[in-house]
Amino acid sequence: MDREGFVKLAVVGLGLVVLSFFVRGFSQLVFGRGVADVLQAPFATIGFVIVGYLFIRATLDMVGVWNIENSET
Repeated sequence: MDREGFVKLAVVGLGLVVLSFFVRGFSQLVFGRGVADVLQAPFATIGFVIVGYLFIRATLDMVGVWNIENSET
């Protein structure tokens, strides 16, 4: 993975977390709290897993175990 791919994946992960809040808010207005929790859960979980993976990957890059290559454009 290069730095450009890392940043794109970070934007996707954070976008999914933000999207989960919007899904919960709007679906809570329409369907109620229980359904809103169920609809929000996949977005929040996938976003959290992506952000967690990127945190571990950045930490390993900082330590020098698993380097993230520079983009060559």
